Amino acid sequence: MNQKVRVRFAPSPTGPLHIGGARSALFNWLFARKHGGDFVVRIEDTDVERSTLVSEEVILADLKWLGMTWDEGIFAGGDKGPYRQSERLSLYGLYWERLLEEKKAYLCYCTEEELEAERESLREKGQMPRYLGRCRDLTPEAREKLEKEGKKPVVRFRVPPREVIQVEDLIRGRVVFESDGIGDFVIVKSDGIPTYNFAVVIDDALMEISHVIRGEEHLSNTPRQIMMYKALDLSMPQFAHISLILGEDRSKMSKRHGATSIKQYREKGYLPHALLNFLALLGWAPEGEQELFTLSELVEEFSLDRVSKSPAVFNLKKLNWMNSEYIKKESPEGITRLALPYLVGAGLIQDDPAPEQVDWLVKVVSLLQEQLDYIEEVVTLIPVFFGDQVEEFTPEALELMEEESSLRVVERFRKEALQAENWEAPVIKAIFKSIGKELGVGGKKLFQPVRVGLTGNLQGPDLQSLILLLGSQRAANRLDYTLKKLKS
Repeated sequence: MNQKVRVRFAPSPTGPLHIGGARSALFNWLFARKHGGDFVVRIEDTDVERSTLVSEEVILADLKWLGMTWDEGIFAGGDKGPYRQSERLSLYGLYWERLLEEKKAYLCYCTEEELEAERESLREKGQMPRYLGRCRDLTPEAREKLEKEGKKPVVRFRVPPREVIQVEDLIRGRVVFESDGIGDFVIVKSDGIPTYNFAVVIDDALMEISHVIRGEEHLSNTPRQIMMYKALDLSMPQFAHISLILGEDRSKMSKRHGATSIKQYREKGYLPHALLNFLALLGWAPEGEQELFTLSELVEEFSLDRVSKSPAVFNLKKLNWMNSEYIKKESPEGITRLALPYLVGAGLIQDDPAPEQVDWLVKVVSLLQEQLDYIEEVVTLIPVFFGDQVEEFTPEALELMEEESSLRVVERFRKEALQAENWEAPVIKAIFKSIGKELGVGGKKLFQPVRVGLTGNLQGPDLQSLILLLGSQRAANRLDYTLKKLKS
């Protein structure tokens, strides 16, 4: 590539960073890193009513959390700013005034009621709703009369008739549009705020964006933007439109498919590098069978040539599998640090726990780590290590405890626990050996009654590790509670 690669991610701060937006940002980021280019982040906040600083902060925080740092743009600086559209209004004015002077745009005074009636008439005729140019050739006298009536005009772009507009898309190939099906479109609203299709062209051109990589929902905007580039004689970027992300039922992804924003996955305890890895594979396929990638490997492998035209399907099971694989690779200390806020929130531990409690938690988490799909799940798995009572017994566990030897095993283990001076693995092993020999039981008939007595379940964490981490007194207390409950 002769021109330096410069790509951008330009979110509207009207809500959180959604999965689709994060995937678009990632493809831009990977493309920039692959080609030694710049990744620019700017804010499109011309939707004054819906844009908020809170949304902007959340979006930028999520980008940073995912690891997508930017080279230029909002809060990073650069010589092509400002990087917030609301701070560029005077700059846009220079361009739309030029279009008016060159008769490539005009003032339109049509009311919304008049426009809707026109659209409805076209729909009834089976035609594409579009603006038919009522104000295209108003005389100065007609304009003056309308302004005296208090009508505030918008600025419309004068679409050239009978023009074929070709988009040479790097993902979709050649896509052809006809100007006659578009109609003159608004580039500046009556309050002086530019519309998306106008502002984005000015921003991309002045920021020397070389490649516009975005969702396919923007493909229909592209012919309007191409006409704008030509009308203003601005250098045009190359376009690449990424496919939609669908839910598993192959309908457009929505809340009914589960969490749709990065913030929601972040709050549930998904790891940023796992989420990035998953997003990269939504619509892009590496050459081999590898699925788990480091960031540097993703940069090395990424290519627009392997981005699919077909919609990507969001598979939550695959995301959970991928996240669990990343969790397994982390240290127990690291996972414990991530788990602490969830444990505090659930009331299982106090905020700012003592060092010895943290050491104990690390040992507990190391037992549970392989079972976690995401960190928040620790709250449902860890309660077995807390408290002196068994909250619930499964039917299978109760059935086991009906066997004659089961209660005797529990009674003997409780007695030994209370008498043990040291509570270490060899001591526990010796206790089981002694009970087995005394009562003439072994295998499941020896170990399972103790597990049920401690947890109320036939399955759970490694039994010896569980017993060690409970401690002799808590183990004895639980077994005592179980015996009283089952004998009552």
